[in-house]
Amino acid sequence: MAGLLAAAGVTTLAGTARAAGTLGAAAAEKGRYFGAAVAANHLGEAAYATTLDTEFNSATPENEMKWDAVESTRNSFTFGAADQIVGHAQGKGMKVRGHTLVWHSQLPGWVSGLGASDLRAAMNNHITQVMLHYKGKIHSWDVVNEAFQDGGSGARRSSPFQDKLGNGFIEEAFRTARAADPAAKLCYNDYNTDGANAKSNAVYAMVKDFKARGVPIDCVGFQSHFNSASPVPGDYRANLQRFADLGVDVQITELDIEGSGSSQAASYTTVVNACLDVSRCTGITVWGVTDKYSWRSGGTPLLFDGNYAKKPAYTAVLTALGGSGGGGGGGATCTVSYTRTDDWNTGYNGRVTVTAGSAAVSGWTTTVTMTSPQKISATWNGTPSWDSSGNVMTMRPNGNGNLAAGASTSFGFTVTKNGSSAAPTLGTCTAS
Repeated sequence: MAGLLAAAGVTTLAGTARAAGTLGAAAAEKGRYFGAAVAANHLGEAAYATTLDTEFNSATPENEMKWDAVESTRNSFTFGAADQIVGHAQGKGMKVRGHTLVWHSQLPGWVSGLGASDLRAAMNNHITQVMLHYKGKIHSWDVVNEAFQDGGSGARRSSPFQDKLGNGFIEEAFRTARAADPAAKLCYNDYNTDGANAKSNAVYAMVKDFKARGVPIDCVGFQSHFNSASPVPGDYRANLQRFADLGVDVQITELDIEGSGSSQAASYTTVVNACLDVSRCTGITVWGVTDKYSWRSGGTPLLFDGNYAKKPAYTAVLTALGGSGGGGGGGATCTVSYTRTDDWNTGYNGRVTVTAGSAAVSGWTTTVTMTSPQKISATWNGTPSWDSSGNVMTMRPNGNGNLAAGASTSFGFTVTKNGSSAAPTLGTCTAS
């Protein structure tokens, strides 16, 4: 985040960037992956593919490997969309997580209509055929997904598998999966298990039992969907650690955090630090590349906004991973500084100066985060966009993107105070 300086009554904020790492590269230096959920139908969008390819070193098909997508008709498999994601990821040197083999949702109707004997055969055939198709290409599989109820009971969720095959279906699924691809990591995946509670305790008991009896389970996935009403729990790291202590890897599998600005960045930092503190936390996947396509419709839960600009949360994650934020390719870097140029009872004007580093830049991006209830009412010499809260402005050039080494340009804005005189916060400057 930017530093705050005050001198002679002038408020100045300085944000600095060096030649940037990427999320995937920074995570790899920590012995982990940093991935994203990927939708095949967005890979043709240049900004989507470029952001995915540049920043992430793991991919999870968002819907393309679910039962209704690959086996809508019994024993007739269609892998085209999932193959597109796997092929793209492999071509970029990414790992691939398989999601998901057995889940109560997104099932074709024919599955629910089977009797117990046929359902068992169909489940095992589905696991086997899908895993054989991708044998050697999938790092880890969510073998069974969301099999426990929410709430305080810790009971199993009603599903065709639970209701007709009983508690043993999870163990059977894992044994079938191990036989199909012995090299793949086999995970159980669920949500609302991020802290110690009845649901996570029930999953913990199952994993402990599996390990004691030699049932093949290698990892547990924690989806980690957070918002202001359901924040990162205080025992998040301790909960990851207690599962790791059972002898399984832990993975953060579907991370997204509603919010914006510094509060969202702080929550992302908490999650990343927790993973880094647990030696068996092998990686993090965010559930999507950009807010533009997030499943949380209308929300802003990801690291890139709807225009693919890096948000403060991105910088926070990269910093937590030990990377250096904001620079572009080829050694291009830039810095930003802020000065309040005019001030009156109900508002003020601000100016942000963008300065190229030791190499010329052909473009730049930075963010300005306002403290609510302040609002930006006018801008000049730049092209702005806002997140859904209206508090975070991303600014790009308006004919002033090309800067020689060491050269500067600036943009300005007018703020309506609405009773607050707080200074804005600058994000890092991203150069290209």
